[in-house]
Amino acid sequence: MPADRDPRPAHLLTDEPLADGVISRALDAASRVDGFGTDTAATLAWAVAVGADRPAHRPVVDDWSLLAAVASRDVAAARILEPHLDALDILDQAARDGFDLDLAPIGATAASSWGVFAAEGAGMRLEAQHAGDGWRLSGTKPWCSLAEHLSHALVTAWVGDTRRLFAVALRTPQVSARRGPWHARGLAQVVSAPVDFAGATAVPVGQAGWYLRRPGFARGGIGVASCWWGAAVRLRGALLEAAQRPEADQLSRVHLGRVDTALWNARLTLQTAAATIDADPDPALLAGRVRAVVVDAVETTLAESARALGPLPLVADETYARRVADLQIYVRQHHGERDLARLGASVSEGRGAW
Repeated sequence: MPADRDPRPAHLLTDEPLADGVISRALDAASRVDGFGTDTAATLAWAVAVGADRPAHRPVVDDWSLLAAVASRDVAAARILEPHLDALDILDQAARDGFDLDLAPIGATAASSWGVFAAEGAGMRLEAQHAGDGWRLSGTKPWCSLAEHLSHALVTAWVGDTRRLFAVALRTPQVSARRGPWHARGLAQVVSAPVDFAGATAVPVGQAGWYLRRPGFARGGIGVASCWWGAAVRLRGALLEAAQRPEADQLSRVHLGRVDTALWNARLTLQTAAATIDADPDPALLAGRVRAVVVDAVETTLAESARALGPLPLVADETYARRVADLQIYVRQHHGERDLARLGASVSEGRGAW
């Protein structure tokens, strides 16, 4: 069996299996989904069930392990699951922080499917205004992944000069999800296009600025990095298989060695973050460092795989080719040198001593 198609629930960030079996149940359920990762509606329904199955007050390593394991199975499925779980965590944290979360005005239920839309774009602005009957959103929000398929979303909108988070129903006449432009070859089914709001009813989640200040923001950023890492580990499997062939030469082992050490280092970084993030005085800086380490490992993996395996799996193995294309798009949620510049600025200001 090609390494990229190995169905075993491996590649967790923890060596111990979860006592409650969430990961095993999630992957077992995935095996019963026709078109897992490619059928957006079916995969989204699976993601909602996974979110409902997670226990409360779980260690963060469990969530990151779940995301890594799903990305190891299918990159697009992890891209669908991660924002839904992130939204549930945001709502849970807001409730624990004492904010009133009456979601009845937007019809949210336990079966709702959620996204998180927090990006900004040139020439686009979403504004929130408070009227006598509550809050309303008007304007355009860019980069709204899966908006056409989701029932609800957490959306940042401008209240004057400050951004505030709101929960909103997406399947109403006041909300219009565009279908493009989206000409992606990777994550083609996870359309991330603008959404237009015309006085849509919204429920505030936290105070102005709370979304970015909350400790869970850093956790969510590392959760995305866990997906990147889990997706890349399967490419290591393809390199391992190539290096074990009778005709393999030393170069194939060099490529494998570079990828193995890069991903091993990223795994240790994720594990360390899971063990220390709750006590870290600067979780945002921690998240920036972790994401940078993981991105370097992923880009090393993509480059070494291309050199080692050549064009054949990219044109003859649909599963492998889709994984590479999906991962190349997904990892661009990291903003490269701009994110490193922010990290460097923090260090130059005296933060993050080690």
